[in-house]
Amino acid sequence: MKNSYSSLSVAIADLQKHGFTEDFNLVGEGIESKNLKKQWNAGELDVIKFYRFEGMTNPGDNTILFLIETQDGRKGLLVDAYGADQGEISPEMIKKLTIRHDE
Repeated sequence: MKNSYSSLSVAIADLQKHGFTEDFNLVGEGIESKNLKKQWNAGELDVIKFYRFEGMTNPGDNTILFLIETQDGRKGLLVDAYGADQGEISPEMIKKLTIRHDE
């Protein structure tokens, strides 16, 4: 794992080599893996690290790549193009995905 990557696609390819192979999606109370047909609520996962990417032509086009590990040992990636405060997700999940600048 590197401290930064030149692009989202480069980051995903490298992080998958480091075991972050699940493709997670946001759902109301947490995340899901469509591949595994399983969901985890916010209390069942940890955000290990995140990477932020800005669009080349529009700095407002932000994408955040979260590295997530679930309590049952699944490791994967969550790509959030709009920020954790968008959409209908639980307050617990919003808190879990909040980026702290003191990290």
